[in-house]
Parts: sequence; C-alpha cells; structure tokens
Amino acid sequence: MFKKITALMLCGALAASFSGCAEGSAKKTDDLSIVCTIFPEYDWVRQILGSHADEAQITYLLDSGADLHNYQPTAADMVKITTCDLFIYAGGESDHWVEDALSEAENKEIRSISLLETLGDLAKEEELIEGMEPEEEEEEEAEEEGPEYDEHVWLSLRNAQTLCTAITDQLCQIKPELESDLRSNCDSYNAQLDELDGKFSLLFDDHPDTTLIFGDRFPFRYFVDDYGVDYYAAFVGCSAETEASFDTVTFLAGKLEELDPGVLFTLEGSDQKIAETIISNSAADAQIAELNSIQSVNSQQISDGASYLSLMEKNYETLKEVLK
Repeated sequence: MFKKITALMLCGALAASFSGCAEGSAKKTDDLSIVCTIFPEYDWVRQILGSHADEAQITYLLDSGADLHNYQPTAADMVKITTCDLFIYAGGESDHWVEDALSEAENKEIRSISLLETLGDLAKEEELIEGMEPEEEEEEEAEEEGPEYDEHVWLSLRNAQTLCTAITDQLCQIKPELESDLRSNCDSYNAQLDELDGKFSLLFDDHPDTTLIFGDRFPFRYFVDDYGVDYYAAFVGCSAETEASFDTVTFLAGKLEELDPGVLFTLEGSDQKIAETIISNSAADAQIAELNSIQSVNSQQISDGASYLSLMEKNYETLKEVLK
C-alpha cells in the first residue's frame, strides 16, 4: 500500500515539476545535485565540497528543524530525491520510505549512501538498559521487523570520519575532475574531527568514573561507547514515548542520589518536564544541562553559523563545565 501511495505522489510531483520548468525550477544538466535528510550529512557535504559547494545544489530536507523520527517526504521532496545525483540518508527505521522512493527514481544513475549500511558491523542495535521506559509495541510486530538499529551514528566523531570518507568517494565518482580538491578537503576536515575526538578522550580520561544520566531520550550510544562512558536514561534514542512511568522516574531519581553527578541531561528543545520531575523526586542536588543531538538544526541556525563541528564543540564545552 505504501509503495502505491508513494508512486502516485511521485507521479503528481514530477508532473508539477515539469510544468514549472519555464519558471526556472528545473535543474541544469551539468549541476551537481545532492539531497541530504539530516543536518550532519548536509554539513559534511559542504565541508567536503569546500569552494565547490556554491556550484552544487545541496538540499537539506529537514531544514525546518523537524525531528528525523517524525519526518515524511512531501511531493516536492520526492522530486528532489528522485532526480538528484547523490542521496544521503541515515538508513534506520525512520527512513522506511527510502526504498520505495529510490525504486521510483527518474534519474537511473542516482547514487545513494545509507549511513548505517556504510558503517556495516560498526552499526549498533538499540539498547534497552536498566530503568528505561520500554517501547509500547506488539510483540509479534517486533519479531517480524527484526532488530532495530540505533540511527544516531553521526554522534560518534570516529563514525563521522568514516562517513565523510565514504561521501568523498561517491562525490569523486560523480565528479572525477574535482577529486584532488575533494580528497584534500576531506583530509583536512577529518583532521579537525580527529582533533575534537582527542579532546573528548582526554576529558573522559581525566574523569574515568563518569556516568551520564538523561531525563530524556538517549541518542548518544555511539558517542559514549567511543569513550567507555556509562549512562542511564528515560528512553532509547529513537523512542516515540513522551511520558516516563513512575518506575522510570523513581529509578533515575535514585541514580541521581546514588551517583551524585550534580547534573541531569536533556536534549536540545526539551521542555525539561521529565528532568524536573526526576530531580524533584530525588534528594540529590542537580542542575539540568543540555546536549545537542544535532538532528533538529533549522535553516535559521545554519544562517547563524551552526555547523556539525561547532555543535559537537558546544557539547564538549558543556561536558567540560559540568565535569570539572
């Protein structure tokens, strides 16, 4: 059923796009067109292209700041995807629509990159740890779907280097005349990622007993695994749950008392209600601090200078401040 709906939506969208060519909406045949679902991909492409970014059409589909887990492509989005040269997407459960979209691609030479597939064996299944609120889902449905992988691969700076290299490889295949510049840009950018990774390593080496407690979803699995950091959280990273049970609140409140980290973390944009409830049910003295998952960056933030590195650097500064 979904495939039929997707195909009908695509046909209508393509007809609309062709009728609008006279208005200048059509892509020039010699342009490089790249479509990215999430901000890290978009920013990585810009960094790799460097001075050539202005020569390309780079589309960031979630530039309204929409959450990856709730996104569904519009008809206009489908046109951009199915006519581009390179489509980059996370590849997890939230991207269930991608296979149908690519099967209907007008550009039969379209290249695509799934971040999860690129990582291969480095991809991790979602982890339900002690105290987390379980997802409400039918047991039979869960068995049919198989394991659910954590989509938030970009929150590992080491993964980011692997993924940037993979993106560069694909861009070099599409634009071989730019290969020297693209590989030089990628090497330079990966060096910056490696430098920040080193700073995080030193920070956690100086605080070897760190345990992060989140009164929120926890998309930082890849990040904490890089540095051997323990954690507790209200929900898994891709959870659709919005209410924490009494048991979850009580458990996390107890961990605040037991570990006494002095801080409870939330994600960007959180209303902090769950975090406040956890603190109010704990005898511990804790402040609320925010870490950015870099998955809801909007166009205004980009205009204001937000980048993948700047947001990860901000996470570093937040952790450095609360761990001192």
